[in-house]
Amino acid sequence: MQVSSLNEVKIYSLSAGRSLPEWLSDRKKRALQKKDVDVRRRIELIQDFEMPTVSTKIKVSRDGQYIMAVGTYKPRVRCFDTFQLSQKFERCLDSEVVTFEILSDDYSKIVFLQCGRFVEFHSQHGHYYRTRIPKFGRDFSYHYPSCDLYFVGASSEVYRLNLEQGRFLNSLQTEAAESNVCDINPVHFLFAMGTAEGKVECWDPRTRNRVGLLDCALSSVTADTEIEGLPSISALKFDGALNMAVGTSTGQVLLYDLRSSNPLIVKDHHYGLPIKSIQFQHQLDLIISADSRIIKMWNKDTGKIFTSMEPEHDINDVCLYPNSGMLMTANEAPKMNIYYIPVLGPAPKWCSFLDNLTEELEENPESTVYDDYKFVTRKDLENLGLAHLIGSSLLRAYMHGFFMDIRLYHKAKMMANPFAYEEYRREKIRQKIEETRAQRVQLKKLPKVNKELALKLIEEEGEEQQMSKKRKQKNLPSLLKDDRFKVMFENPDFQVDEQSEEFRLLNPLVSKISEKRKRKLKILEELEAQGQEEEEEPEGKASDAESSESSDDEKGWVEEVRKQRKLLRQEEKLKRQERLKEDQQTLLKPQFFEIKEGEEFRSFKDSAKKQKLMKKTLEDRLKLEEKLGTLNVSDTTVGSKQATFKLKKSEQQRKQQEAEKRHRQERKSLRRSASHLKSRRGRGRLFH
Repeated sequence: MQVSSLNEVKIYSLSAGRSLPEWLSDRKKRALQKKDVDVRRRIELIQDFEMPTVSTKIKVSRDGQYIMAVGTYKPRVRCFDTFQLSQKFERCLDSEVVTFEILSDDYSKIVFLQCGRFVEFHSQHGHYYRTRIPKFGRDFSYHYPSCDLYFVGASSEVYRLNLEQGRFLNSLQTEAAESNVCDINPVHFLFAMGTAEGKVECWDPRTRNRVGLLDCALSSVTADTEIEGLPSISALKFDGALNMAVGTSTGQVLLYDLRSSNPLIVKDHHYGLPIKSIQFQHQLDLIISADSRIIKMWNKDTGKIFTSMEPEHDINDVCLYPNSGMLMTANEAPKMNIYYIPVLGPAPKWCSFLDNLTEELEENPESTVYDDYKFVTRKDLENLGLAHLIGSSLLRAYMHGFFMDIRLYHKAKMMANPFAYEEYRREKIRQKIEETRAQRVQLKKLPKVNKELALKLIEEEGEEQQMSKKRKQKNLPSLLKDDRFKVMFENPDFQVDEQSEEFRLLNPLVSKISEKRKRKLKILEELEAQGQEEEEEPEGKASDAESSESSDDEKGWVEEVRKQRKLLRQEEKLKRQERLKEDQQTLLKPQFFEIKEGEEFRSFKDSAKKQKLMKKTLEDRLKLEEKLGTLNVSDTTVGSKQATFKLKKSEQQRKQQEAEKRHRQERKSLRRSASHLKSRRGRGRLFH
């Protein structure tokens, strides 16, 4: 059993640990339990609480005795009896289950919505009846007063199937092109459906008329959220008579009061994944929302995070056992996870021994899951010289960094910096001394970092205090005393670099602005001291003075910026000259280049010629090609031009053709000489 803690909330994973194969005999299982400590310590709360490959949905019956789950492969449903802590039955199905609903208090009446538009009914003995709906379904809800099943899916209609009469009733015509989820309020039985366009339509089953419309897609977009595409509704859940939670495909959860069209709170998961499930926990006023990666528990009044869980595998569904602190999940893995959170509530009656176990663990605390690991970033790994371990089993990727074994981290840190402990000890001693000094009577001293900036702030603060006293206003808080900016005057990494280009170009502007502020303050003080009753003349004079001063300030600032730019250019020129001197002093070593097969090296002038040729225009290149004979341009009868190109031959091909030509000429000369000799011999025989 693994224990993790977040925000001081302990979460016990009851399904952690290795699972034993089904085909092992009881003797081998007992032998493994004796040898392996992990197998011996694991808790198997419900025997064989798993699926062959993947589990998609999980629900608890209303009496709390049976837990039902569907999954693959092959498509099947499994029912687990909590009183026996084992599996009660298993039924295989013809197609995969999209969702299902338990209509009775126990497992005797179940409805399955399957992939192939099938709706299958099961009774206590097994399969009872099967029918089809016109379009592919995605979700359905059961209306208890009228015994109607409401199906939503890839259609603008909501299909109604009455289980008392055993026939389809007139469907509800909506404005949506498709619908994803639906739910019925358990108090006043209002029917709500979430559409693919990001809207929620509310219908009254008694009159079969739409009574409300919420645009959740527009409300989910806030200043802090980044959304790609139109959010659609992926989850919907009622809480009581007035509250409703809506989950979007972009990872937002909106809590509504049915009396208002604006959400009470918008909670973002910050993963951009569709919300799979929403549950309400009434004891602590929590909302449990889950996407495929994380389960978040947060307060429905303030939105503050209570705790969160990140399972190893992707989540398909979440089920909260009623009136307890037990949470079950269906995952993209064979094993279905069971979590126990004592803060949410006690353990169920059928596993009350969990309370005793957790109390013993709290009395004898052990290290939690993350105590044996250290979180490091990529930069930390480079500093430790362990960047080559990225991708290996020694590092586990998590968010923007990695988890590594704390022992390996300490060894690497000791090798990288053997005097780290002494530096840490000195720093701690220095901090303790500073804390004791802070209790004494302090004189006004400038900080060690950014002294000029601190002096400027102190001067401005003094001037503002004088003005506020005269105007009888409250003093504004000082940056030097603000904890948010405390590090800027303590950490050397925040030291202002006065030699940087940005500072040197902006510094004249900053200095002129401060001078202008001081002059304005002096003028205002003189005006208040004189106490003149007529305000028109001094206002005119002050405006003239300000205009002249502003023009002088602008001229001075421009001249100062020009001077700084000239200095920057001179520095760059000096740096270039130094680089040239260094390049001249360096000795150039000979470099060897490999020539491809079939090519011959002539000279470096060929590349220069090619570069010059590429710089010429297309017209000049065509004229040059005509002169060389590789291009022939002629007019056609239609009036257009026809260009014929001849490919240039390489030096090797040219030599080969010349050799073939010489060979043909030699053969021709040999044939001529041979024919000439034959003719002479024939004449000699005739003469004899």
